[in-house]
Amino acid sequence: MSADSLSEIVEKIRLRTPARLLEGRSGGAYRTSTQLELRAAHAAARDAVRTEFSIEQHLGANLIGRFGIFEVDSEASSKDEYLLRPDLGRRLCSDSRGKLVQQCLGAPDLQVVVGDGLSTPAIATQVPALLPLIVEGALKRGWALGQIFAVRFCRVGILNDVGELLQPKVAVLLIGERPGLATAESLSAYLAFRPRTGHTDADRNLISNIHARGTGVEEASVRILNLAAQMMRLETSGVRVREELPDGVAGRLKSSC
Repeated sequence: MSADSLSEIVEKIRLRTPARLLEGRSGGAYRTSTQLELRAAHAAARDAVRTEFSIEQHLGANLIGRFGIFEVDSEASSKDEYLLRPDLGRRLCSDSRGKLVQQCLGAPDLQVVVGDGLSTPAIATQVPALLPLIVEGALKRGWALGQIFAVRFCRVGILNDVGELLQPKVAVLLIGERPGLATAESLSAYLAFRPRTGHTDADRNLISNIHARGTGVEEASVRILNLAAQMMRLETSGVRVREELPDGVAGRLKSSC
């Protein structure tokens, strides 16, 4: 096999995955360039976890003003407590519970929540583009849309409190994923039908890897809306629901396997 043919095969493989494959070596170690890239990716991942979420800084005045987004807090009082006590991130603090009852529409068809999670850069990078697409699609379907809000120091289980307080048919949590060495800007969308106390991950559905080299925001918005509609039709969520992918998406995912 010629060197050009081998190089072409390597490039095709790399296009299929963000993993660092066939990077070469220097003796028994990575090449210097690879080592520097890994160190930079590790630093970005650490920064993503440690960065404090600011609604103004990370969502921007235009998005906040357009949708009237406001901020509430979980029971975690600091980033350190949030990281050490995951349970506190799954519950809204008492002040925030009252704020939601006062400012949010009760019993909407779709309630969208933004949570910082474990990657603030994921929120800053993906949400400003994704959120308008979800809102536009929901309104086209004639759904009553709940007041959008953001939660600081948020874990996925916060959906249960949102469900108990606001009684939405479907709640969607856009939350920063735990960063890795491929990207620190990956977002997840967790969906649940009528979430309530006692619900676990088995009662939720997930669309993950929303980022530039994964699931794009346009595709993510279509999948989120279709999955929400499917939940409303079946009146359930979680392991009892299998996502029905659009033809184009299903074909793309199959060809990438």
